[in-house]
Amino acid sequence: MSQATATLPASAPERINLLDLDRAGLERFFADIGEKPFRAKQVMQWIHQRGVTDFAQMTDLSKTLRARLAECATVDLPEVSVDQRSKDGTRKWLLHMDGVENAVECVLIPEDKRMTLCISSQVGCSLNCSFCSTAKQGFNRNLSTAEIIGQLYLAHHALLADEREGGITNVVMMGMGEPLLNYDAVMRALNIMCDDFAYGLSKRRVTISTAGVVPAIRRLHEDTDVSLAVSLHAPDDELRSQLVPLNRKYPIAELLDACRQYVSEHNRRRITFEYVMLKGVNDSLDHARRLVKLLRGIPSKLNLIPFNPYPHALYECSDQATIDRFRDFVVGKGIVTVTRKTRGDDIDAACGQLVGKVKDRSRRSQKHQISIQKLTGQTPHATR
Repeated sequence: MSQATATLPASAPERINLLDLDRAGLERFFADIGEKPFRAKQVMQWIHQRGVTDFAQMTDLSKTLRARLAECATVDLPEVSVDQRSKDGTRKWLLHMDGVENAVECVLIPEDKRMTLCISSQVGCSLNCSFCSTAKQGFNRNLSTAEIIGQLYLAHHALLADEREGGITNVVMMGMGEPLLNYDAVMRALNIMCDDFAYGLSKRRVTISTAGVVPAIRRLHEDTDVSLAVSLHAPDDELRSQLVPLNRKYPIAELLDACRQYVSEHNRRRITFEYVMLKGVNDSLDHARRLVKLLRGIPSKLNLIPFNPYPHALYECSDQATIDRFRDFVVGKGIVTVTRKTRGDDIDAACGQLVGKVKDRSRRSQKHQISIQKLTGQTPHATR
């Protein structure tokens, strides 16, 4: 899919995908084709709330408008390639975005009182964090708004079809990719998620996770107040730069300054800091002490994430006793801290395990395969 624009030139041969447009974009679209802007609300309800993608079935629109929409617009969804269910109830979809070359994964995490969907924002990821399986697949491109919101559409209506009243209740932008490097498309998708004529999600139930793209965090502060999660993973620049190479561009001091700004006007809002537990790397009590000092004065919650292994990973997960000691120390210093429960690891749906299918423009996946072959004593295949 190509990234759609909000206007439709009269001579444009391509039909516009209405999933690419938030309410403001739809209002401009209808104005451009000579219709009243309130049609945007009607069409949003048909598509997002009722799950109707055939304009002919949108019966409160005139027949003339329905025919016009059939000529100039479409509702194109990602194609479901694989639908897997874990023994713990987690569900993962592999979604093709442009034929067979590129696919992303999104994950449904069911709990007693909520249904959380983990959504991807890019095909692959450009950041190359050293502990993440997704990073080893390389990077191809950003997803369009339609491809992002299409993940929510499919999961939400799958739940309704299974008679799970209410559908998706929470969204976390923690799937494949760095959301803040696809800023405009992600923002339009967030607008749709929170729109009362679409999914009506509270901004407190929508979370963007970032590895620390500081300029975009500052911009986000001006544009929205959805929940923010920051992948921290280390209490000092030297270690964090090894784990999260983006830190070389935006070191911890700059990142935390942007975090303070983000919560400055929202007194009850906390930043969630994510911290993957890597055996012998970042899990000592000294690391915990320095982390507490680092986060002092920032309204925060700490998520400790047991490392989820994948083939040829460079790290191991900290043992449970070490994780518990780390957690108890930080909690004792007044920081709300939880250890994230691993979900869906039997279908590779846990944090850091999403891989999808990436036609890698960065050639990182090829380099990774060569390094694996060398480590295992295999002869590397010839490369182009």
